Amino acid sequence: MFDAKMSTSFKRVSGSTWKIRYSDGSTASGIVGTDNLTLGGLCVENQAIELASKLSTQFIKSAGDGLLGLAFGKINTVKPKAVATPVENMITQDDIHEDQELFTCYLGSWRDKYDADKGESFYTFGYIDQEVLDRCGVKEPYYVSIDTSRGFWQFSSPSASINGKIIDRGANTAIADTGTTLALVSDDLCKQIYDAIPGAKFDEKNQGWIFPIGTPVDHLPRVTFAVSDKQFEVQKEDLGFSKVGNGMQYGGIQSRGNSKFDILGDTWLKAVYAIFDQGKKRFGVVQRVEEQQNTAAAPSGGKR
Repeated sequence: MFDAKMSTSFKRVSGSTWKIRYSDGSTASGIVGTDNLTLGGLCVENQAIELASKLSTQFIKSAGDGLLGLAFGKINTVKPKAVATPVENMITQDDIHEDQELFTCYLGSWRDKYDADKGESFYTFGYIDQEVLDRCGVKEPYYVSIDTSRGFWQFSSPSASINGKIIDRGANTAIADTGTTLALVSDDLCKQIYDAIPGAKFDEKNQGWIFPIGTPVDHLPRVTFAVSDKQFEVQKEDLGFSKVGNGMQYGGIQSRGNSKFDILGDTWLKAVYAIFDQGKKRFGVVQRVEEQQNTAAAPSGGKR
């Protein structure tokens, strides 16, 4: 946890405030300062730090100490003047090489502690982990151009598949979002996915799709979401998110509600190695392969 009083380099930015509201209703607001931010071996000087003075219940109950913004700066909420993101500052301060103005995300899971990667997670800034590519049997990621007009890592996602059956989704788009726990898609696609799981149903109490704990792996569907014209599969073990009681678990794929685009969060990202190439305005994906699927149900409230 960051304590500004313990830092000799922290400086308050007079008059600057911020306030944010997320799609799940959680909110936070507070003041702004600057400090030197160290990530691995990189030091980002005078990085804006948004300190929360008010938090909604969702954040208070969360195990996390904060959020690292990895979208584009245009959605920054600091007023009266927006601030640069850590990656934007890495680029302008030449912390990362100009031909590698990117970061990568490899999300592990408690379910995978006995796998080769031991379920560990990591980010890289300024380089792509070649060992991951080698392990996945590819020479380079699959890249697509992105639309940054909304400030997100947004790309074309014109189709999906369930057990190999392609579902045409027209001009659908999606964003890759490391800050979203689930994968959020359209209502009709949600229904088709859970129609393929025995005993699944929409639960009014939990306002989402649930299905029986202990559903055999071979009874769970193969679900993929397209990144442009290539499909990338969700690990079957991540189709379940957390226990909700009565032998049921909350699904890892849920409705996107009123959003006009899919939000592919951790449920999907745990199945891929994601490359966010900010300099070249493109998104790269590598499909990860796990031979063993651990479908043990997570505790209530979920566990990443």
